[in-house]
Amino acid sequence: MTVSAGSTEGDTGVDWHARATEDVRAELGVDTDGLTDSEAERRLARTGPNEIREPAEVDLFALFVSQFQDALIYLLLGAAVLSLAVGLIPGQQANYVDAGLIAVILLGNGLFGFIQDYRAEKAMETLRELAAPEAMVIRDGHQRVVDATMLVPGDVIVIEQGDAIPADARLLEATNLETVEASLTGESAPISKTSTRLDHETPLAERENMVYTGTNAVAGRGRAVVVATGMETEVGGIATQIRDAEETPTPFRAEVDRLGRRIGYGVIGLVVLLAVALLGFTQTDPVTVLLLSVTLAVAAVPEGLPAVVTVTLALGSQTLAKQNAIVRRLPVVESLGSVDVILTDKTGTLTENQMTVRRLAVGDDVYEVTGTGLDPNGTFRRGEDTVDPEPLTPLLRCGLYCNDATAAPPSADEEYYGDPTEIALRVAAAKAGIDDDVERRREIPFSSERKRMTVLVESDGEYVAYSKGAPDTILERCDRVLVDGTVEPLTDDRRHRIRETTAAFASDALRVLGFARKSVPDPTVDDAELEDGLVFLGTQGMIDPPRDEVDRAVADCRSAGIRVVMVTGDNVETAKAIGSAIGFDPDGAMDGRAVDALDDAELQAAVESVEVFARVAPRHKVAVLKALQANGHTVAMTGDGVNDASSVRTADVGISMGIRGTDVTKEASDVVLRDDNFATIRDAIAEGRGIFDNIRKFVNYLLSANAGEVLVVFVGVVIASTVAPFLGIGRSEALVLTPVMLLWINLVTDGLPALALGTDPKADSIMDRPPRRTDEPVITRRTMASIGTIAVLMAVTGLSLFFFARQATQSLVRAQTLLFTFLVVVEVIRIQLVRSRYHLGPFSNRWLVGAVASSIGLQLAVLYTPVSQFFRIVPIEAAGWTWIGVAFVGFVLAGVITERVITRVMPGH
Repeated sequence: MTVSAGSTEGDTGVDWHARATEDVRAELGVDTDGLTDSEAERRLARTGPNEIREPAEVDLFALFVSQFQDALIYLLLGAAVLSLAVGLIPGQQANYVDAGLIAVILLGNGLFGFIQDYRAEKAMETLRELAAPEAMVIRDGHQRVVDATMLVPGDVIVIEQGDAIPADARLLEATNLETVEASLTGESAPISKTSTRLDHETPLAERENMVYTGTNAVAGRGRAVVVATGMETEVGGIATQIRDAEETPTPFRAEVDRLGRRIGYGVIGLVVLLAVALLGFTQTDPVTVLLLSVTLAVAAVPEGLPAVVTVTLALGSQTLAKQNAIVRRLPVVESLGSVDVILTDKTGTLTENQMTVRRLAVGDDVYEVTGTGLDPNGTFRRGEDTVDPEPLTPLLRCGLYCNDATAAPPSADEEYYGDPTEIALRVAAAKAGIDDDVERRREIPFSSERKRMTVLVESDGEYVAYSKGAPDTILERCDRVLVDGTVEPLTDDRRHRIRETTAAFASDALRVLGFARKSVPDPTVDDAELEDGLVFLGTQGMIDPPRDEVDRAVADCRSAGIRVVMVTGDNVETAKAIGSAIGFDPDGAMDGRAVDALDDAELQAAVESVEVFARVAPRHKVAVLKALQANGHTVAMTGDGVNDASSVRTADVGISMGIRGTDVTKEASDVVLRDDNFATIRDAIAEGRGIFDNIRKFVNYLLSANAGEVLVVFVGVVIASTVAPFLGIGRSEALVLTPVMLLWINLVTDGLPALALGTDPKADSIMDRPPRRTDEPVITRRTMASIGTIAVLMAVTGLSLFFFARQATQSLVRAQTLLFTFLVVVEVIRIQLVRSRYHLGPFSNRWLVGAVASSIGLQLAVLYTPVSQFFRIVPIEAAGWTWIGVAFVGFVLAGVITERVITRVMPGH
């Protein structure tokens, strides 16, 4: 018999939850004695081990080689080879410095990318660790422990409190069984389990008769028949999604690839033209032509770009780490700046991830409770007034005594052990200063059928029974009520008012419990009498409240043009209530069933307006995410549970929770939040925008400087060749800059100053502008205009200086020295022209100030030390500095005017 077990999302495949237990056993061919060993072996041979299968082993060499497969790197490799090949020419020396620098840059980038990609492969290994190592199973009518990998569909397993669930299974019986499924469904509270048949349409988070791999039993016991193992389980389906998910390269990486190809084509064209011009119109020897062509190619290629990008992203990741956001993949730092939609989980990200009592009802009065989480400090308010909690003592005492949660020892990481609801009741009592100073004599435990819990305690020789549970269930056991400290008969009118108050609490998404007590003269009475004739004390309403700072963070994101959408496994009413408190529009909130009812086009339309998605399964999250991406959005997705791993990996920016997040989701994510706080996402996006601004600054700077150098050399050769007879310049003197000069200019201007730009502070108004469009390139029309005009200005002012000095001094060496120094000064000062559009002052970046000073200092050292002989230059005298100053002032004035014109004609960055 072929067993078709669970699906990858839990909403298709065999509907085990909708079948009666006898039908499930019949379908799987198993009775109460379990499978026989021989039948289990036969099925194991067919289904394979109960484990998450590993993907094909990663080829580490191929992974390393893949880091060097883009056009810009090919171009840099070619330039490095040519720099060395020059040494093969008789009388010439290979340029080991430049070739070595390029090699170091490429190797560093390659190693870093390799490490990041290799770490990404750990997600599947982490999923394998979720499987329970052992399982209690019934075989041949006997209960025994087996290796969990040996389980097969049809095996009957025994589940006890504290067990990790070893496979997806349909419950046959459940006694007070509760499981925590937050890692799979997103549901924050423990789930009470039952063996009762459910409707076919019941979503995954509400399938109370099913248990799933990777979840844990926290109370009670049960028996279940395995319906899915290995890759057929819910976790296995998620593993398949992670394996099949395609990681989209960031827009910036794609653009760098395109930029590399364009530069490559341009460089080849320029080198050919330059060689033709030199050989055809000057008397330059072929060896010098080749050397200059190679040097010009190196000058045109922004070899510092990969290094500067990597360093800037690394520095940005360090800044983000200080803000509690750990970046696992550097390129995603740039993507943060273009995020325009955030799909966020509710529990723990928008909320405190800690149930908190917020409202009490005693008699005719309703009280608000302040304080959140596990903090025992808080006040009790009635209306606008803070009140003494004395009238609330019986209610709070009942919640404290009728409670299985315990305080953790001081050495523990947690403050309490137990159910989050019962912890909340203990904290509420602590806010009123009530101590647990009684001795418990008996307990009638909670069960999903009874929906209540009762304890008998002894205090000062008196016995009192305390009960808590669903309000209606408690009311049914009561005949009196406590009003203003007096016990009164519980009339129908009073019952009606209590139910109205309970409904009002529930409408605000509060989880409501009722509480009652009675004195017991004889502690040996049976359970039925112990829970009969109770005095109703009141109700307590609790919720996992929003974080204090989250509403401001959401508002900041919206002012920055970023939509925030809640996508949670919790029920719709809770999601809507929390969403309303934070500022989400709950109108039109959709659940997983509504998502299923839409085709692709309808869902793409819906995601543009819906702000709350609730009761969603993993596939719904992926569907919403892909619908937004299909609409052209750059989407950040938060997640913590195993169920979130596939969507986090598919997102443009996958964000996992560092505190409560599963290892699976952390490995699949790009960013890990150490504090699980939505406000950290806002801060990370702001930092990402600042980092992208810095990348755009030095791309502008590097390309304009390199373009200026190329234009100076190329136009200088053309002019010198054309007007040489009129200037008294021999055709053999057509080189305005020597190869070694070009290499030095690149070294001192493309190095420290460009790297220092990566440390620039972000603009104060960075979150007041909309996010960058996904189709907006780094090099915009405005940037191209700036690069082009600056290159032309460099050529015009620099060549004017060169030819003026050549004619005035009748010395080619002096003219070359002045142009050489002018270009170094202009290029490092050019940085401030780039920064001015971001309203950054010249001294706002101390690292940049130091880098500029270092570059100018190095140039002065070359001019005024014996090193000048290597460059074939001479010291510059006062007149020469005056000429450089005039040219420099002309360049700056023209540059400022040009930038203002460009800003007016082409606003933005």
